[in-house]
Amino acid sequence: MLDPRFNHAVAVAHAGSFTEAANQIGLTQSAITKSIADLERELGYSIFHRTARGVVMTEQGAEFIERVKRLLDDVRELFDRGAGPKDPFAKPLRIGVCPASLEWLLAAPLAALLARHPSIKLDVAGGSFERISQLLRNGGVDVAVGFEEAFSEIGGLKREPIAALRTVLFVRKGHPILCRKKITGAILAAYDFVLPSFSRPFAVVIQALFEEHGLPWQQHVHTIDSFSIVKRVVAASDVIGVTTVEYAKSKAFSTIYEQVPGNLLFIQGPMCCAIRTRWEVSPPVREFLYMIKKALPAELAS
Repeated sequence: MLDPRFNHAVAVAHAGSFTEAANQIGLTQSAITKSIADLERELGYSIFHRTARGVVMTEQGAEFIERVKRLLDDVRELFDRGAGPKDPFAKPLRIGVCPASLEWLLAAPLAALLARHPSIKLDVAGGSFERISQLLRNGGVDVAVGFEEAFSEIGGLKREPIAALRTVLFVRKGHPILCRKKITGAILAAYDFVLPSFSRPFAVVIQALFEEHGLPWQQHVHTIDSFSIVKRVVAASDVIGVTTVEYAKSKAFSTIYEQVPGNLLFIQGPMCCAIRTRWEVSPPVREFLYMIKKALPAELAS
């Protein structure tokens, strides 16, 4: 069996405190505290930051907890298989989305998935490409959704194409760039950009834009993986943002923002679902792949 300290660590992560985790497990707080301290000492790094209000996972701790949760679920699944016929969909489905601002793409496919298989338990995590790809490699998520170009750089993955996400540049109403008769690369490079991620396909395009005009791109790019924050930043400044064609057509968009005329940079970004080649594809993952391929072309149609 797995180390019981794994269960203790997951309980603390869920509860946010040693005291609450101890109550849930049925141990004393001192026992849980010692268990986690011993585990951290053996690992060589801290899983949690201790604060007056409880605990917060460290970056390494978050990755560790994700892997441990997968291991614990896999062990439970092995025992369930030995107990006789079971519902093959009655298990967690962990989905990573990168960048997190694309989580809205999952609304329709996940609603359809749960309607068809209500026993599936969803666990959806959004984050940077670096974090989600690491979780995928470590087994912290079963499937990752993102730009195919970004995942193409990682070995050991199978990529399932799902749809092409069309993106445009946008600015606030009254932005100086909207007064230009013709917008060139030099004009774009005069403004800062805000991106959801500095991975492909964004990185290559934006980096090339600034380097072509002799500018250090690092000094001109904000990376914010929350679209609600991106909208606030764009509305309050001359920063240029990136959004989807679909959102640019909405009434909510047109009241505050305008699309930058022309199509100098962006790009139709093919999306994919990435899974590990060496892991068996579970029934929930297989059904999710079917649902997202079925739903997204309609979602992204012009």
